[in-house]
Amino acid sequence: MDCAALLLEHRSSILDESYTVLERSHVHHYEAAGEEFTRGRLEGLFDLVVTAIANRDLAGVSSYAVNVAEERFKAGFDISEVQAAFNAIEEAMWRQIVESSPPEDLAEATGLMNTVLGFGKDVLARAYVSLASKRHVPSLDLTALFAGTQPRDVAPTN
Repeated sequence: MDCAALLLEHRSSILDESYTVLERSHVHHYEAAGEEFTRGRLEGLFDLVVTAIANRDLAGVSSYAVNVAEERFKAGFDISEVQAAFNAIEEAMWRQIVESSPPEDLAEATGLMNTVLGFGKDVLARAYVSLASKRHVPSLDLTALFAGTQPRDVAPTN
């Protein structure tokens, strides 16, 4: 089975499902940008993932993820909003692969898709965090996770 061909065959339904998932998530900036913008971004990501799977080459994914991180960071998107778009595509692709692939091809197909999208999300996150580390971003304020880590004088309980 050709994973890229399978995904292309179901492109329209995967993109519709991805958009529906993202729309239900009520992601602020994508809602504000509108359906045409959001669908266009999902289409670009879909095509990139399919090309990377077909060519077994992640270079385009890396460049894309860095550019998206820079663009969305400058536009004020939270990292979770951008990750939501990747997750929406991944969820729809996953479902289509599972529904359409013979059982003996599932491991390879899902492995290819997960490799491409996982790599893209990792590059995106690292690029975004690199930009955010240069200024305070509320979504990356982790201080609350570490409250109470200082040892306290606590009387032992018996």
